[in-house]
Amino acid sequence: MPQLKYLPNVSTLQLDRGKCNGCGICLQVCPHAVFVFEAKKAAITDRDACMECGACAGNCPQGALSVRAGVGCAYAIILARLRGTEPDCGCGDSQTCC
Repeated sequence: MPQLKYLPNVSTLQLDRGKCNGCGICLQVCPHAVFVFEAKKAAITDRDACMECGACAGNCPQGALSVRAGVGCAYAIILARLRGTEPDCGCGDSQTCC
């Protein structure tokens, strides 16, 4: 299966490597393999593959990850199609988004 990509440079995913203890839970729960291990800690390998589901942040025991789950452009496009409305991801830039 090909790696899924969303719009570039819109993901709210953040990682504080100083807080990371290297438990690897984020690598296990991320459905798009956004994380890798580098120097015994998690690192973001492809931020644009993040679908902003929140699984990583919700399961990180150290609070090293944050993401505004459900605000992604892809989510907005899918939800708008289901509702029959125009997409609105809340990023504030309708020229480069949705």
